[in-house]
Amino acid sequence: MRSNKTRLRMAFAMLAALALAIGVSACGSSSDSSSSEGGSEGAGTIVSNPANGKVSLTIGSKNFPEQEILGEIYAQGLAAAGYKIKSDLSLGSETVAHQAVKSGAVSGYPEYASTALTSFFGLEPEEVPSDANEAWEKANEEFEKEGLEAFPPTPFASANAVGLLKTTAEKYGLKDVSDLKGVSEKLSLYGSPECRERIDCLAGLEKLYGLKFKSFHPVEIGLRYTVLEKGQADLSILFTTDPQLAAEKDKFVILEDDKHVFPAGNVIFVTKSSTAKGAGPDYEKTIVEVQKGLTLPVMQELDARVELEKQTPKEAAAAYLKSAGYTG
Repeated sequence: MRSNKTRLRMAFAMLAALALAIGVSACGSSSDSSSSEGGSEGAGTIVSNPANGKVSLTIGSKNFPEQEILGEIYAQGLAAAGYKIKSDLSLGSETVAHQAVKSGAVSGYPEYASTALTSFFGLEPEEVPSDANEAWEKANEEFEKEGLEAFPPTPFASANAVGLLKTTAEKYGLKDVSDLKGVSEKLSLYGSPECRERIDCLAGLEKLYGLKFKSFHPVEIGLRYTVLEKGQADLSILFTTDPQLAAEKDKFVILEDDKHVFPAGNVIFVTKSSTAKGAGPDYEKTIVEVQKGLTLPVMQELDARVELEKQTPKEAAAAYLKSAGYTG
């Protein structure tokens, strides 16, 4: 029987290649790119542009695994496009990261659209659009007032989700959150202590989906899967990019937010407008290009490589870029 590590590596290579193929076909021809211009060529391959060697960039990220992986993907992609790159993967909280890009301490960093809108610009979670492009546009309008800009969002969203054992989903025929209607009264839900008030947690499930649960119990973040495995919880609030969802996909599943209630947690790359102008067109082009393969399953696999297999973010990012065909 194959180990989780072996299955992860096989699945990762296939998912990365498939996601890239889908992304490229969806975006149409890349005939407007050429090796003389740098950026992308063919099936997303990044070509070095000598002119970019005059530009030095520092790519930052907040200091937790998913952010560090993203920071490395962007940094390595930009290095492949010919830029002189430094990485700073220890920016701490979103407030620190936001200040770092405004001050010019870093050239840019990945941020979640929902976090930007709620933490920086004062929106309530229920005011954050669930549509990725709408959330990006709303955030970008605010960033522009600060002399910043955000590049288009990633395909994946890192957000809260209703998770459960696959056996429970099969027992009740659950695929979407709406399927809980008429069933939730029999089920217990576990979530973070603030879940009662959050629109992307119990509050939204009750108010916007019209659900009532047998019981709700607060749980520490590290025990969200444990309570499911031990049978204490029927449902648990998970994150869509949790590595367990890749490593143990035969055990755990998440329900689709079919009413698009939960705020958009897609990643947007935040930078100064002056930095983007000075770095030239390959800057944004490369960021957007290396994101094409970052579907939800691929991001789950990347998180699993780092959090469960103990690869470094640098190693996981390099493997992704190579498997997806961005680098040789």
